[in-house]
Amino acid sequence: MEPTRDYTIASLDTGLRMMRLFLTHDTLTVSQAAGLLSVGRSTAHRVLSTLEGRGFATRDSSGRGYAAGPELVRLGRPAGFGTTVRERLAAVLEDAVRRTGETVQSAALIGDRIVITDGRESPHPVRVVLETCRTYPVHATSGGKLLLSRMTTEQVRALCPQEELSAITPNTLTSRSALLAELDGIRARGYALSRGESVPGVNTVAVPLAGASWRDRLALMASSPVDRGDDEALVRRAEELLCSAALLGAVRLQ
Repeated sequence: MEPTRDYTIASLDTGLRMMRLFLTHDTLTVSQAAGLLSVGRSTAHRVLSTLEGRGFATRDSSGRGYAAGPELVRLGRPAGFGTTVRERLAAVLEDAVRRTGETVQSAALIGDRIVITDGRESPHPVRVVLETCRTYPVHATSGGKLLLSRMTTEQVRALCPQEELSAITPNTLTSRSALLAELDGIRARGYALSRGESVPGVNTVAVPLAGASWRDRLALMASSPVDRGDDEALVRRAEELLCSAALLGAVRLQ
């Protein structure tokens, strides 16, 4: 919907349109932003610098472009809660619990936490209980680390501004440096692990589920008691989860 021009504040309008671009673009250079908004490069640079100063944008790893900042990520509505999305994910979750035999969950990012959007419980008598809508610190879960690995280093630093991270269990990563190093490994192998980092005695593995940008990305996780979740089992489940996630295909969830 176009604003009423008699009451439009031009600079505010440009800033709002710039913020909207980050909902569909992972990164933007000054030239790209200027072209998309039909404004001069100097205007685009000033707007992006202002957004960066307020936490709505952050520099990408190249130093030449910008990505969504932590304030904008917090405002973005996470994927996975709408009826249509849940219907699309149902077959994936049911296939994943059949393949792994363990409790499976889909997770979305909200600021520096993840939220469980849906899932299916394991048929085992002793199992991880599904708690839809529960949130966890992003650095302490396999799903959170998987979603962080698909962001830029600068976005991760913005979401986790302190070097010291909270210890949820004795196994939780407690430094941002260690987290960033682990994210590099996750990017290389394509899945993330958590060995009792958010809940003692529970090991989880996560793979990418869907999403073309930070706003609509989801992680698919399988969680089990530690006695059924050694390293070999977790790697095998990662492969099984990837097969299940492929059922969704490259479908945009929003």
